[in-house]
Amino acid sequence: MDFRKPLRPRHLWTVSLLLGIGLFLFALISLTTPAQAAPSHQDDKPSNDFCLACHQEEGVDLTLGNESLPVTINPTQFGLSVHGEEGIACVDCHSNISDYPHPDVKVKNVRDFTLGFLDTCKECHEEQYNKAHNSVHQIAFDEGNKNAAVCMDCHNPHTQSRLTGKTSGELTASARLHIPETCAQCHSTIYDQYKTSVHGNALTEEGNTDVPTCIDCHGVHDIQDPTTVSFRNSTPFLCANCHTDAEIMDKYKISTNVLNSYVADFHGTTVKLFEEEFPGQPTNKPVCTDCHGVHNISKVDDPTTGIALKDNLLEKCQRCHPDATSNFPDAWMSHYEPSPENFPLVYYVNLFYKFFIPAVLGGMIIFIITDIYRRIINRVKGVKHS
Repeated sequence: MDFRKPLRPRHLWTVSLLLGIGLFLFALISLTTPAQAAPSHQDDKPSNDFCLACHQEEGVDLTLGNESLPVTINPTQFGLSVHGEEGIACVDCHSNISDYPHPDVKVKNVRDFTLGFLDTCKECHEEQYNKAHNSVHQIAFDEGNKNAAVCMDCHNPHTQSRLTGKTSGELTASARLHIPETCAQCHSTIYDQYKTSVHGNALTEEGNTDVPTCIDCHGVHDIQDPTTVSFRNSTPFLCANCHTDAEIMDKYKISTNVLNSYVADFHGTTVKLFEEEFPGQPTNKPVCTDCHGVHNISKVDDPTTGIALKDNLLEKCQRCHPDATSNFPDAWMSHYEPSPENFPLVYYVNLFYKFFIPAVLGGMIIFIITDIYRRIINRVKGVKHS
């Protein structure tokens, strides 16, 4: 074929058609084939878009020894997280990454990879970091338990939503609702007890944020060992944080006198004395959890376990008083103040003594005063006292 000769119209049409088909196929392949390489190198600190160009792809994994770590990040979830809202860049936490390909990862399992970021959180959350290092979790970690909870086990840095109000600083209602689920990742057995209790059922099933959740009793970052004597002895005052709060208790027609009535009886007086004078000394006197339960607290009128029922209460009493008979629980007034409706005999005896004691003491005082007065008068008159 002589290329110096002009193409005939039929040949020109054929070449144009082939070129068009080729361009179409190239465009189609370009659009449907995912990019395999990262964006070109950035001279400045890499932006989140630079990182997400690869990390938003589904199924991106990092192989660590025999384990695989998913490293796909959902851009929407990250954007809605507190870190996304605050404009935290990926490389603020992953400070060893500035380009692609990334540096080789030396650790051989997912847990060690996670633990490599322990000090990263401290850069922004120093107060919480220091408290966590004074917790039962940190003690377990220092003793060699690598599975003890660290920051990232409770707070996923890529999806963690805001926990406290920007202006109030108080825990949000949404955050309270999800706290038990977070703790359940490690404490599933306790969570199963809690979610069926009077507190847990109200929170998890009804969305009632008035009831206590895990952190109200155990603390947030500086969680202490709940098996210590000091923790047990302070239980009544821990429960009183809510049960003496009229703003909460009045909604449910629950008496706020539970602490006073407990401290006033023999059991409570002894526990209070030990807590104040010997906080590290054990006492066999019952605290709230001995009668009501710990994580499995039920309603007092529950037919199976409620201690408002005499048979159920007797079973509790017999743990400390094995010889207790069926009338033994009648000696306890169930946190009630004596009244004409509740324990009327005790009420009227108390009422009698409210008048009787002042009358006796008042009569004695009057007698003594009049006797002194008569002695003074007699002495002035020179009359000898017989």
